[in-house]
Amino acid sequence: MRILRYGLLTIGFLGIASLLGFAFLCFKIDYYGRRDLAQQADAIVVLGAAVLPDGQPGPDLMVRTEHAVSLYRAGLAPRLICAGGVKHDPSSAAALCRSVAASLEIAEADIFLADGSSNTEEDAHRAAMVMGQHGWQTAIVVSHPLHVYRAKLFLEQEGLTVYTSPTTTDVDRIDLPWRSYYTIREGLGILWPYLKEAGFPPAWTATLQKWIYAGP
Repeated sequence: MRILRYGLLTIGFLGIASLLGFAFLCFKIDYYGRRDLAQQADAIVVLGAAVLPDGQPGPDLMVRTEHAVSLYRAGLAPRLICAGGVKHDPSSAAALCRSVAASLEIAEADIFLADGSSNTEEDAHRAAMVMGQHGWQTAIVVSHPLHVYRAKLFLEQEGLTVYTSPTTTDVDRIDLPWRSYYTIREGLGILWPYLKEAGFPPAWTATLQKWIYAGP
């Protein structure tokens, strides 16, 4: 009985510790989403977002690109790296980002593509490959406020120094239930690669991945 009691106490303690750790992770997601920490860097990395069925950039992709252009014009970095593949979209998010940036009078020589990816982890890897080819080490990452912390972590795993600059989307205008849902989903998105490496069943992690990268 004593062993059983200690076992239950240990499980309970680990459960509480896990919940507290996840709550702190969600706090970090919210913290970085409310602060623009951009500073001088080698490049601005624009994370991909949804493309409309007619092949036009979705509203989130437009906002991200326009925000990146404003950072470029402010002199915080001399170039943009547009990330994002095709997935189920009719056009590459990266190509559309480049097109929008060029239409805003950014020189095409200052816009680099990191396409061919289908999720945030791959976006970070391909953007890091472009940076590595040119010897760039520091980046400002631009994305939705609730997504920017995960993007920062994945880029840092690629060996880059990363500063975050969330778009001007006001997270307080998102209904609390939806904001909580997206924050929890982002937290699981950060943990998902570690679960894969820990050997969790592929079917389980695949289901989790599908939920993480699902639309609203």
